Amino acid sequence: MTSPTSPPPGWFTDPEDPTRTRWWDGAQWTEHLMPASVPPGSSPTPPPHADGEKASWLRRLPKWAWIVGGLVAVVILVFLAPLVALFALVVLITAIVAVSRKTPTWLRFRSNGIAAAAIAASAVVFVVAGMLSGVIYPSPKTPVAAQSEQPASRAAVASPTPTPSPTPDDVDVAAAASFTGTTATVADTAATDGRSARAILDTLTVRAAASDSGFSRAQFGQSWLDVDRNGCDTRNDTLGRDLKNPVRSGSCKVTSGQLADPYTGTTVAFTRGPGTSKLVQIDHVVSLSNAWQSGAQHLSADQRATFANDAINVLAVGSDAYGAKNGRDASAWLPANAGYQCAYVARQVSVKAMYGLSVTQNERDAMARVLDGCADQGSVTSQYALKAVVPPPAAPAPAEPAPADPAPFVEAPVQEAEPEAPAEPAPAPPANAYYANCKEARAAGAAPIRVGEPGYSRKLDRDGDGIACE
Repeated sequence: MTSPTSPPPGWFTDPEDPTRTRWWDGAQWTEHLMPASVPPGSSPTPPPHADGEKASWLRRLPKWAWIVGGLVAVVILVFLAPLVALFALVVLITAIVAVSRKTPTWLRFRSNGIAAAAIAASAVVFVVAGMLSGVIYPSPKTPVAAQSEQPASRAAVASPTPTPSPTPDDVDVAAAASFTGTTATVADTAATDGRSARAILDTLTVRAAASDSGFSRAQFGQSWLDVDRNGCDTRNDTLGRDLKNPVRSGSCKVTSGQLADPYTGTTVAFTRGPGTSKLVQIDHVVSLSNAWQSGAQHLSADQRATFANDAINVLAVGSDAYGAKNGRDASAWLPANAGYQCAYVARQVSVKAMYGLSVTQNERDAMARVLDGCADQGSVTSQYALKAVVPPPAAPAPAEPAPADPAPFVEAPVQEAEPEAPAEPAPAPPANAYYANCKEARAAGAAPIRVGEPGYSRKLDRDGDGIACE
């Protein structure tokens, strides 16, 4: 019961019961009734203010109750910040309406001063609770797009630390780009054939890493080319070689299999598809960024593309080990599987020898520590390396003929025997030999064919041991 011209606070006849006198506080009826014992004509005192009663009650609280109450309030403010902010906003709006319209609201502010104080307090609570909500319940951030392999700042051991890029999971033979260049390494097969990895390490040039300026994945050609022109991209070639019991869709695309991860010694199941393909990655044994800083920037585009897709420089590995390696060299990372460290370093040494790449001093020292424990560890040779030219043995000198016995009384002229012509060396197989299958290779007398020999291809080497048509 209010109106724009409300009477001032005082005792008035109760509109609900005309026989009673009730206290009007200037804005609304209170619960206070005039005592019946007040003499007629006297002016009864106003009823005690409820706020005073509350204040008196609050003053009687002990200090520990104030402390506990404060802690509870803080906890509520922190963990229920969104609800507290919402409640504070409602109080703020209600108080503003009460002050601006000077009318009672559902909160029943007793005066404009109390409403103004409620505005200030609720505004502060709303701001604080809103800030806490942003801290405690942050909104999800937009994921950052995957970046291609880029070199990071060098560590104290002068080792490049690039961010590895996820291996493409949707490569299909139909979309695999054929390599239009010429596959080529820097060294020929003599650099590694028949030599131990420890001996090859001593032939590598030791120098500080070059600048990574100009490095990008594109410098090594399109990802996973068909460099050996067998109709299958490098990724699927590698999966087919390294997975146990690989299942293919068509003649090339590997859809499932079991990986014995050489880096960890664990088994990883591979199934092509969203969320599962990424569990198996293709790792460059000598990372692209490390190669760039150790001499690959001076190679031809065809040599870099060959390097990035060379079977001796790619391995199928588990994603955890792939991320842990992060493109680092042997001085900063080695496989957790100690039994594979010798073979791993031997591959790195062989790859660097094949492509004329250098090592840093720290990198060489780390490689030597591993290979000193397996001095007989063999090396691997790229199938794209030119076969070393071995000079034919010199023809033997003709034997001196024995002198003929002189005839009695008559000296017959001695006729020297003509020396036999040296045997012709067997013709070497053509350098560009190609066999569609092992039947042709055997018919040509070329089987078995080893890695680096003319006619070798991974299509003929089904078990991947480096010997085709065995």
